[in-house]
Amino acid sequence: MNSDMILSPGTAVSVNAQLLIVEQLLGHGKGGYSYLAERAGSQVVLKQIHHEPCAYYSFGNKIEAEERDYQRLLRAGIRIPRMLALDRESELIVKEYIAGSTVLELIIAGQSAEPYVPAVRGMAAQARSAGLNIDYFPSNFVVRDGKLYYIDYECNEYMEEWNFENWGSKYWSRTPELEEYLRQKQGEPY
Repeated sequence: MNSDMILSPGTAVSVNAQLLIVEQLLGHGKGGYSYLAERAGSQVVLKQIHHEPCAYYSFGNKIEAEERDYQRLLRAGIRIPRMLALDRESELIVKEYIAGSTVLELIIAGQSAEPYVPAVRGMAAQARSAGLNIDYFPSNFVVRDGKLYYIDYECNEYMEEWNFENWGSKYWSRTPELEEYLRQKQGEPY
């Protein structure tokens, strides 16, 4: 499978001999495309690693980084979706689907992210204690049953400039930074 080809709804994909049917594109990030998919009667997330250039971020082996970062986040105690399968050769990952709205969707809909700031600050403290930063952009967080989940597996070595207070908080309300991001991404999936 071409890892830089967007999958259409109804596409069948095999991950470790399990059949998944793509339902819809959920989003496109620095490392891949995420799709809502059906697997054995349950909804899951299928992440397809891509190799598109990213001007502001450099990757090594993306699939290895996803696996490594997943383990680091588990050890740090960050609330994340379970990894259900990983296919190194096809560069595909199957994750637990956390149904709910992203913090970005809430902000765009005119709701306040303020009720979830204590939870993201708690995750930031856990990450820092583990020597990590997570990607605090609000599209990486889903609210389900009042709980906040970090749905990305990306994490990096801790640097003060990229922590929640110095970087992430600039995007958790209708700030000039978020407005500029939305103007640049107009018409694209988050």
